Amino acid sequence: MDFLKELLVVSAGGAIGTALRFSVNTLFVRFTPDVVWPTLAVNVAGSFLITLIATLAAAEMLPPQWKIFLITGIMGGLTTYSAFNHAMIESLHKGEYAAAAVNAGLTVVLCLIAGFLALYVATRMTH
Repeated sequence: MDFLKELLVVSAGGAIGTALRFSVNTLFVRFTPDVVWPTLAVNVAGSFLITLIATLAAAEMLPPQWKIFLITGIMGGLTTYSAFNHAMIESLHKGEYAAAAVNAGLTVVLCLIAGFLALYVATRMTH
């Protein structure tokens, strides 16, 4: 598949994933104002689905364009945690425990630092 076709496939999947994420958030807000629950729900579902899809694709049970559509597109729009989780599972499954630990530590620490940095910059920009 050429780049333009792949881009269209990923974009269509991304639109669906983003719509799903919005729908989950909207549904949860009706029952609880807590922002943690919809995020947890999509992260857990995405972690399950990306691993399932990647495993089926590796077993050649899905055509390559479906993998791009489902993983990069839909899962990318739904959640990015699922991609992190898949990378961790792959590392652990291969026995690469040190790499998995470094990945987990850096992801948590660097994302927190980036978030606090963004908070600082946004606060400075708005005051």
